[in-house]
Amino acid sequence: MKIFVSNTLNVDEKEQLISIGESDDFFIHGEFLENTPPHPEFLNSNICFGNVPAHWISSHPSLEWIQLISVGFGEYLEIDRSMLSPDFRMTNLAGFFSVPVAESMLAGLLALLRGINMMALLKESSSWEGDSLRGQLKTLEKSCVVLYGYGSINRRFAEILEPFHCKLEIINRSSSLDELDQVLPTADVVASTVPDTPQTRKVFDSSRLEIIKSNAIFLNFGRGSVLDENALGTKLMQRKLGGAVIDVTLDEPLPPDHVFWKCPQTIITQHSAGGTSDEIPAKISWFANNLKRFRKGEKMVSEVNFEKGY
Repeated sequence: MKIFVSNTLNVDEKEQLISIGESDDFFIHGEFLENTPPHPEFLNSNICFGNVPAHWISSHPSLEWIQLISVGFGEYLEIDRSMLSPDFRMTNLAGFFSVPVAESMLAGLLALLRGINMMALLKESSSWEGDSLRGQLKTLEKSCVVLYGYGSINRRFAEILEPFHCKLEIINRSSSLDELDQVLPTADVVASTVPDTPQTRKVFDSSRLEIIKSNAIFLNFGRGSVLDENALGTKLMQRKLGGAVIDVTLDEPLPPDHVFWKCPQTIITQHSAGGTSDEIPAKISWFANNLKRFRKGEKMVSEVNFEKGY
């Protein structure tokens, strides 16, 4: 097998990757910009490990499989699959990030409720406010949490909310927007973890954000496309929302003049919520497991369904 790798690896990670091979040839590179022409070694490979520019895929009709190093694959939805082998398969990392992302969601939520974000700023300015802070603090206990999307991340989030005795309202792919609208006005917390699909884009537009009560906290840990960012920014700036924890945005890096940077009670986790110190070795292990399945002709883990968009 000829395996093209688009992933920045250190020496130990390269050794780990090469050790999973049999008589395979590895062509290891870093990441590529979207407008880069297809690399010759990519066009001569059977397998790709990493997120190459989307137009590369259509240029390689004999590519058999690509293992993405992300959950999201929205940039690949528009590729002309008629140009590809009928046996072409794409796998992503669905489920890989559920534990760290859910813990980041809880961390951000508790930081806002318990004033940890405010206290960190007070420490920077050496300001002691003490008792005057106490009346501003809230608890998560018995809150109503609307989970928009019920994939691996929100399922894990639901598990770690159990000790807080929250009331969970689950909106999954079989739910209607009318059902979402019915539960939003009751929400103390709204947690969106949906992928980017035509059905999820701009679900939280200005009109839907208006029905969320003014002390609720909005969490976005799926894709930035689910949200009208300007409308959310306006609500936050006018203090018509209790706060937000934002991991994903339409433009990344977030532009310096974006409204989110100035919004009160807003934590921006910079699309790092899924990060862990062993993230890259764990991705290599995930790829190794799927590579074994590929060699045996078995069903691989987290194979992408282009028709469903996940």
